[in-house]
Amino acid sequence: MLATDTALYPQAPTDLQQTGLSADLVLQIVTKTLHLAGELSGTELSERLGVSFQIVEPALALLKREHHCEISGGSVLGGPSFRYRLTDAGRVRAALFLEHDHYIGALPVPLDQYAAYMNLFATEHLQPSREAIRGAFAHLVLNRRVLDQLGPAISAQHSLFVYGPPGNGKTVISQAIRDVLPGDMVIPHALSIDGHIIRVYDPVNHQPLEDEAPSGASLAREDAYDRRWVRCRRPLITAGGELTVDALELGYSTSTGLYRAPLQVLANGGVLVIDDFGRQQSPAQVILSRWIVPLESRVDYLTLRTGQKFEVPFHAFVVFATNLKPSDLVDEAFLRRIHYKVLAESPSDEEFVRIFDNYCRAKHLEFDRSLAERVLRDELKRRGIKARACHPRDLIEHAMSIAAYLGVPRVLTADLLAEACSTYFVEDRDLATV
Repeated sequence: MLATDTALYPQAPTDLQQTGLSADLVLQIVTKTLHLAGELSGTELSERLGVSFQIVEPALALLKREHHCEISGGSVLGGPSFRYRLTDAGRVRAALFLEHDHYIGALPVPLDQYAAYMNLFATEHLQPSREAIRGAFAHLVLNRRVLDQLGPAISAQHSLFVYGPPGNGKTVISQAIRDVLPGDMVIPHALSIDGHIIRVYDPVNHQPLEDEAPSGASLAREDAYDRRWVRCRRPLITAGGELTVDALELGYSTSTGLYRAPLQVLANGGVLVIDDFGRQQSPAQVILSRWIVPLESRVDYLTLRTGQKFEVPFHAFVVFATNLKPSDLVDEAFLRRIHYKVLAESPSDEEFVRIFDNYCRAKHLEFDRSLAERVLRDELKRRGIKARACHPRDLIEHAMSIAAYLGVPRVLTADLLAEACSTYFVEDRDLATV
């Protein structure tokens, strides 16, 4: 059940039926949790499972009736205050459950509830204004044409192909798109599919909101939303040359009996950046073939190790960033499915100077326009090198490293920049004549 606020937070379930889970699955997780924790109060147990005590109470009652659990202490306030621990027979039962899988944590969310949430979340219509686009990319020096091409692509939230020469900010542009997407969302700790558990929330890739703190130890929970989900910023997942096709499928651990969600599920509701596209371990055509249907239908199909296939929403905004020639990577059929293409061109001389100025400000250095123009004239053009957006940052960093080594003041000079260029750029000549 979904709340009606702007964040569309799922409301906390009040009984087992609203969780969408079987009593047996809840029993297994309760037993495994008590087995590893040793002893917990009813409130502590429900906090760990992300639900109210009344949802875990039937499982505790069953364990007590079968002499697999006992009350070791507590106050007279009732079940939430009692302390529970497993008996020897209960620990044997927990060991059997652990042979199936090692999942312990917040109760999982059923696939149908996850799909309903993601599909509803994806219906929110985005219409970022030109001012909002310019604000989100204000830290970058981009011409108006590029910004006006990014706006409609972000509004459509379909897919985007960013291409162009290396060093012109394709990765930074792709990652900045997340800042344009408004609002936040919730991500389930795990999904349940016919008794199989898939971990989804990843503290490495997902950024919880600052107010997403652990719940207190109150005896009565008054949560406004379902704690089986974590409130997060929209995800930003970046995969580079290490990406393989296996990362786009369910991962399974034989030691824990648990599944790992693929990258596109981790990025659902946010942005998935495929950086350096065409340089992955898996061939580009193989990766593209895997995504032709999901990009068109907004639905993906995953397969459990049992062979069972299931449908999952595909609402990640996929951005392909490459410095390779697009026609060498993709065919017409795939380019048709990527509705928006943006060329990240090399900066003009004036844009180069502005980038130089911005980075000086960022590093608290005094900006001298003549130094930037001198780099363009005496270093880049003399060497026949096309200016790139990354050059100001890299050359300033080189110059400051040289200044620190020489023990001279931290001030940009023509000599420091000239020395930086001599170690940054390659002398393209026959080494045999050197």
